[in-house]
Formats: sequence, C-alpha cells, structure tokens
Amino acid sequence: MSDPFRAIDESTAGVTPNVWAQWLIYYVRALAIISLIKGVFHWAQVCGIGDKTGYAFDAAPVAWKAATIFFAVIDLVAAIGLWLAAAWGGVVWLTAALSMTAVEVLFPDVFGGSFVVILMECLAIAGYLGLALMASRETAE
Repeated sequence: MSDPFRAIDESTAGVTPNVWAQWLIYYVRALAIISLIKGVFHWAQVCGIGDKTGYAFDAAPVAWKAATIFFAVIDLVAAIGLWLAAAWGGVVWLTAALSMTAVEVLFPDVFGGSFVVILMECLAIAGYLGLALMASRETAE
C-alpha cells in the first residue's frame, strides 16, 4: 500500500490502529480546527466584522477581495474534509496551504507578505507529508 491516504482508513475490523496512522489522524484534526478558524476569520473580513471605522469590504483592492473570498471558501471546505479524514480533504487543504504560501511570496501587496505565515504553512505541509509517509510505511509492514 503505497498510498499515504490509505493510512488514515481505520475500517480494518479488530485490528489496533497503527501508531503513526493515529498521530496522522490527530494532526489532520488539528489542521481542520486551524482551517476552520482561518475560514471564519476570512468570512469575518468579508462581512466587515471587526473592521476599522470607515473601512468597507467594497472599498478594498480587487486582488485582496478575490483572495479573501477564495480563502474564506477553501479553508472551510478543507476543514470539513480534514475532520472527516477524507482523501479529498488533504488535497483541498494542501491546495489552500500552497495557495496561501504563493500569495504571500509572489504577491506580498495582497496580504502583506508575512514571513511567519509562509513559515507556518511550510511547516504544516512538511508535518503532514512526514506523518503521511510514516503512516504509509507502517501500514505497508
């Protein structure tokens, strides 16, 4: 079984889940909570909750509005998929994380080009890939 997403499947009857697969499930659930928070944060920006006085979503630059709406939707979809430990959840989350990294690196004027955001996204991706690889190896044994 070389598919890392098969490591998440716990449907094997009577078999104790593998240690790395269990850690992977905990990790994707934590990522789901973080993605949910990020999605709600972006929706709050769209709705104008917590904005400065005199600032409106309509007055923001088009690039910022497009990116904010994109991440408001994709982060919530990723959160659902990750919480369900579905293979598509990992794919959607990976797309969201890589997109956020690309926006921060290539278009720093949109969200500010925060090095902390870039670092956190890269660490999250590395953690996910590392755990998925270890869980996949453990399942293959």
